[in-house]
Amino acid sequence: MKTIAFFNNKGGVGKTSLVYHLAYMFAELGLKVIAADLDPQANLTSMFLDDERLEEVWPDGDHQESIVGAIRPLIEGTGPIGEPHVENISDNLGLLIGDLALSRFEDDLSESWPHCLDAKPRAFRIETAFFQIMRKGADAREADLVLIDVGPNLGAINRAALIATRYVAIPLAPDLYSLQGLRNLGPTLRYWRLEWQTRLKQNPASDLELPQGRMKPIGYIIMQHAIRSDRPTKAYGRWMIRIPGEYRTSVLGELPQALPDQPQDDPNCLAMLKHYRSLMPMAMEARKPIFALKPADGAIGAHVYAVQDCFKDFNKLAVSIAKRCEIQLPRLTVNRPF
Repeated sequence: MKTIAFFNNKGGVGKTSLVYHLAYMFAELGLKVIAADLDPQANLTSMFLDDERLEEVWPDGDHQESIVGAIRPLIEGTGPIGEPHVENISDNLGLLIGDLALSRFEDDLSESWPHCLDAKPRAFRIETAFFQIMRKGADAREADLVLIDVGPNLGAINRAALIATRYVAIPLAPDLYSLQGLRNLGPTLRYWRLEWQTRLKQNPASDLELPQGRMKPIGYIIMQHAIRSDRPTKAYGRWMIRIPGEYRTSVLGELPQALPDQPQDDPNCLAMLKHYRSLMPMAMEARKPIFALKPADGAIGAHVYAVQDCFKDFNKLAVSIAKRCEIQLPRLTVNRPF
């Protein structure tokens, strides 16, 4: 099981949309995929499920089919983590359902973190709850890949999500806020990695499989950049040229040398994705990714070419991510009748 988190402590950079579309794309390329919604806002879940299903999984009282339902026995001290429910989206795609109530887990994670240094078994079980849930869900579905959506912060929930992660991809917007986000995110990832390595040595429970907390950055994805004559507009361009150096310095901890003139020439840039403005509401209404839209969904005229471009963009991005994460794809593309 490979795990990839899409993380930036700056919000509004398209993390959730990215996970949603890549989950479908990897599934089309033949992998068995689980999308894990570890953001307490649960936006990824609302993209996958319609309102009727959401009412069923978030009823009054216990939410047995969400991530919170699996964690509850551990938090209440009534037993270990339960068997997680994996919502079937398609043959190759499942969803670990998010929950707004997940935010209540933050205090438990904050309290247990220092107790790991005291070799307390329950502290380790709490800190690795997300890892255990994803592992059980992946085993049940025989999944090859887990894509993880997290919230835009540096809190205890995200720390627990990230230590369960082997790889990290960083979505960015071409603006000052994303550059500042990199300055916060890079040192935090290195600190969490170091802190978890220290705690791993204190694990008292030989029967408890623990994540290694690698959190290896695999690159960045620039989202929603404006295009004019196939080039970014001047307002965004001034920030884009600073991204390669900031990523190398803040995230990789390297001195920037011989920097490329533009992100598209930077080997750390996984993709530069367009903003498919009018197609996103259409895709949400149809409950499918943009690249799966058809004329019956309203994708007609110029929209047809945008749908084709979207498919090519995400196909290329998925192949690039698979290569960097050493994931063998059953196929590199699919024939899609647009």
